[in-house]
Amino acid sequence: MTGIKTTGEKKLMLFSGRAHPELAEEVAHQLGVGIVPTKAFDFANGEIYVRYQESARGADCFLIQSHTAPINKWIMEQLIMIDALKRASARSITVIVPFYGYARQDKKHRGREPISARLVADLMKTAGADRILTVDLHTDQIQGFFDGPVDHLFALPILADYVGAKVDRDKLTVVSPDAGRVRVADRWCDRLGAPLAIVHKRRDKDVANQVTVHEVVGDVKGRVCVLVDDMIDTGGTICAAADALFAHGAEDVIVTATHGVLSGPAADRLKNSKVSEFVFTDTLPTPGELELDKITVLSIAPTIARAVREVFEDGSVTSLFEEQA
Repeated sequence: MTGIKTTGEKKLMLFSGRAHPELAEEVAHQLGVGIVPTKAFDFANGEIYVRYQESARGADCFLIQSHTAPINKWIMEQLIMIDALKRASARSITVIVPFYGYARQDKKHRGREPISARLVADLMKTAGADRILTVDLHTDQIQGFFDGPVDHLFALPILADYVGAKVDRDKLTVVSPDAGRVRVADRWCDRLGAPLAIVHKRRDKDVANQVTVHEVVGDVKGRVCVLVDDMIDTGGTICAAADALFAHGAEDVIVTATHGVLSGPAADRLKNSKVSEFVFTDTLPTPGELELDKITVLSIAPTIARAVREVFEDGSVTSLFEEQA
């Protein structure tokens, strides 16, 4: 006889960075596992130290970290954690990134610009990641930036079913805030059986970075409009689109987005907006100053947990969304 046979079984281990521990705890609860105890702290000069309190040798390791503010710190922490798992002889390393940082920098608009979304993927691969599991990338092409499997999850079923159960579907119109989101808005229409409208932005050639006119394509008069987007950052674009819908006779406007980045002036814009409700998932923590009655946060943890289980058991992540189509 040559070689040695083992009788060991596969082992799933869940690790979490410090960016969004609440989401990690909920994913762990859905999976019925505990998060591996981790010692992590910052040195006086800002360097990050990480050490796991349990052995990861031979385990299928899942590391969750959402790229919230301060985004560069949490990306760096995730890279360090991946490197620690690689050096701890993990069998496989799946990086769970509910919100993928730098996703908006996915192509060059002008010369001498970086493609930062590709850089983040390269950094993860170099650190030792075998697989990426993420939610609603800004553009689908980012999946091709990573040299390995990418499981792209969608929040549409959660968001659409919430809106569909709350609003009279006969009065509902799905609205894309710009031409780039039409494909996603079309999937909403299929799921809810609602018509589509589009807010078209025109820019003043003489004023940089300023939208001066919003044209609404489609019938929104007397309708309940649901504006669908992947993320809301400062809130300027989405609130201006909502104002355009009200100006064209919309009865009410609901805004949905997977990622509530909500930075800078977002708090004031959302508070002062005529939008009746903003609906997000918890891929990112909601800032404390934005705990308003008009903000609803839905849990993405069940979707992530089911995807983790499918990956671990060599199942089909795609089947999660085919079942709900």
